[in-house]
Amino acid sequence: MTKTIDKMPISSTISVAGLASTYVAATHIERHTHSAYQIVHSISGVMRVGARDATWIVPPGRGLWVPANIEHEIWCINPIEMRTVYIGGSHPAIRQNVQVIGVSPLMREVMVRFAEGFEEWQTPHLTALLLAELAAMKVEPLRLPSPQDPRVAQICWHLSDNPSDDRSLPEWAKSLGLSPRSLMRRIRSETGMSFRELRRQARVMAAIEQLSLGQSVTRVAMDVGFDSPSAFTYAFRSIIGTTPRHYLT
Repeated sequence: MTKTIDKMPISSTISVAGLASTYVAATHIERHTHSAYQIVHSISGVMRVGARDATWIVPPGRGLWVPANIEHEIWCINPIEMRTVYIGGSHPAIRQNVQVIGVSPLMREVMVRFAEGFEEWQTPHLTALLLAELAAMKVEPLRLPSPQDPRVAQICWHLSDNPSDDRSLPEWAKSLGLSPRSLMRRIRSETGMSFRELRRQARVMAAIEQLSLGQSVTRVAMDVGFDSPSAFTYAFRSIIGTTPRHYLT
């Protein structure tokens, strides 16, 4: 059942409220909505978030931007120290799509201040800093689509839960009752990716979850289906822009 949380700032001018939360590993925050825009930030721990037509992974040092009135649910992969800000009003920095964004040290401290307390006179200054940092934040490619086509969706769900599955596109096509060319077109149309890119995306996202649990790069590479640590590092860097060893540091 979808819940709506209405104690959020809504006005014609920008207003911001904060919340500090702690969750144990494996906590599931049920599907709900907020009447304001939201940035969910994990100081420690990794979250998996389902919203709209996709699943996002939110590692430490990143945040998830959720527009107002968008249903979403959160799974805590490990213990989570969450800091959330809710933004009401209109501003050019406000985004209309669910996105994983980088959180700079300055933005993190501003969010912590909103969540943990501050002096009233600081409100306009903290708000201005938050919006300036939000406008400058880069979007990170940590999204796995949830397609409308049930057969393509089946592939996405399976790869998310079983990233090491090495079945080829023709093998998938045969099991789904499609020709390889038809399945290839459907995957591209529904996800914007080729089958190979989709599987690589699922593997890298699964790898981030495992890395956050303290597993070694070599073990993670094998567990999510790469032939070698070097192949894993190459794929990880091509999507994330840095190596697995440096990503969560």
